Amino acid sequence: MASWYFPVAGAKAAVLVAPGNAGNRSFRAPLARALTARGLSVLLLDYRGYGGNPGEPSEDGLALDVRAAQDFLAREAGTPLIYFGESLGSAVVTELATERPPSALVLRSPFVDLASVGQRHYPFLPVRWLLRDEFPTKDAVARVKAPVTVVFGAEDSIVPAEQSREVARAAGARTIETPGADHNDPVFSDWPELIDAIAGAIR
Repeated sequence: MASWYFPVAGAKAAVLVAPGNAGNRSFRAPLARALTARGLSVLLLDYRGYGGNPGEPSEDGLALDVRAAQDFLAREAGTPLIYFGESLGSAVVTELATERPPSALVLRSPFVDLASVGQRHYPFLPVRWLLRDEFPTKDAVARVKAPVTVVFGAEDSIVPAEQSREVARAAGARTIETPGADHNDPVFSDWPELIDAIAGAIR
């Protein structure tokens, strides 16, 4: 499984970055650059079927991929781990956090579950019956023991802001709402407030 690891000597923590459905690890290079500048090691994960990796993505497959990434990072970094997930990646790292608790969990634009997003965009279809994967972020995050931060755009056209707020309420999380930001807004690539939220997740 091809991913990119950016180690920092003397890092206070390492960040496991689980991306959303769009793009690949090269799109997250500005994020990695900003985080390493703050003294954090970073692993940019690409799932099976993404970024040149073989295989077909599925809920079970992505769970295996993120566990392999966490195994690597725990072994190589030797520091506290922060999980950072974007959209779909939020569901992936939240499920991981229920079994392998991080020092902190930061979610960007998380959804309640996959069907809730699908139902919003295809209200005339029986989405819950059609989807084979669930990704139940809201239910899973309620079982996470680590401190949680939820970051989202107020004008998100893919994952409604209210869904991210629901996830935050379920976790008792700190929330950071970005006025005017859409789901894939460039501000999220290296937005200082997002970098602060990740870097400041471990005191």
